[in-house]
Amino acid sequence: MTPAVSAVDGSATTSPRRTPGASSSRKVLQLLLAFSERRWEASVAELAATIGTPVATTYRYVALLKELQLLEEGRAGHYHLTSQVMPLARAAQLANDLVRLARPSMEEAARELGETVMLFQQFGDTAVCADRVECDRAMRFTFEPGHSIPLGLGASGKMLLALLPELERERRLTSIVDRHGTGVRDELKHALENRFAVSSGEIDEGVWACSVPVPTIGRRPTVLSMAGPAARITEEARHTAITALQEYAIRIQRTISSYSL
Repeated sequence: MTPAVSAVDGSATTSPRRTPGASSSRKVLQLLLAFSERRWEASVAELAATIGTPVATTYRYVALLKELQLLEEGRAGHYHLTSQVMPLARAAQLANDLVRLARPSMEEAARELGETVMLFQQFGDTAVCADRVECDRAMRFTFEPGHSIPLGLGASGKMLLALLPELERERRLTSIVDRHGTGVRDELKHALENRFAVSSGEIDEGVWACSVPVPTIGRRPTVLSMAGPAARITEEARHTAITALQEYAIRIQRTISSYSL
């Protein structure tokens, strides 16, 4: 295993101990987290199935969140989040010092490579975009902070999955292999050995992406990624992008280390 990969501290990725006596609170929060860019509205029955509670109980949770103006009803029988949650997302972004520390290197990488550069972190079974810097070209890849992709899918999802401690990686990998085939294992092995992962058209058609690990001891797994139209990224440009991102990832690591002293 390379030093960049082994620098990930498993303590930042293991599942936290369940808090006793908080079952109902946990379900309410799980209901909120059931919404995403892939499912921005849902019926009570769908939410009940997702969080594993009776429909009548789920109605009470929905009523509470409506009272707090976090949920509202849209088309008949379907609910969605309100703009009330947006300050929470902004507060999370401002509190993430990694984003602030990585931003200058990301901006330089986007200028050098002429493509969109992103920072992803692992949360459960998803890879979440913590920040992104777009290039100034008319045709460019757009990916908003907060947007998530399934772990194991795309360059970022594969690189993050590869960075997890072996036992956790294997636990999450079983269902991914069932959906996407055993080739995922070979890709993860390659990512671990070579410190990069690539994808072409896995998340968005016609988009090529690469991702490298950002060594962050004691923090959750983090990767630096680049994405752009596959048609304009030549084979030579792809090799250049991977090498450049690895150098920028090391630069970010040094910035984080200096900040932590």
